[in-house]
Amino acid sequence: MKFTFNKFYFICSLLLFGTEVLIALYTTNWIRAYFGDFLVVILLYCLINSFLVVRKDYALIGVLLFSYLIETLQYFRFVELISLDHIPIANTLIGTSFSWLDMLMYTLGIIFTAMLEKISSPLIKTT
Repeated sequence: MKFTFNKFYFICSLLLFGTEVLIALYTTNWIRAYFGDFLVVILLYCLINSFLVVRKDYALIGVLLFSYLIETLQYFRFVELISLDHIPIANTLIGTSFSWLDMLMYTLGIIFTAMLEKISSPLIKTT
């Protein structure tokens, strides 16, 4: 693994982050609850690939496992355990409620990303 700067993935990261912010600010229904989780794993994957040269399968699995870890921490009310539940940004970043549907959305997001990578890798130059 080495450091790099990949403009394609960085632009994707910015666009996905902007979309996540808009979802957080302007939606309250299933879009926020589930589509945001679908997109966040894609955002993390793009962010990793913006700055690191890493095998695609390792990045995909790493992001998925990281997402599962965060969701599991929510199950154990980690934000409360470390006494940060009074800090809104901690509640937002780590989350406060476990959901099996969130796990499903993370998984679907990674599967979608893997499919996009397989389809697009011969078509676009990402370095």
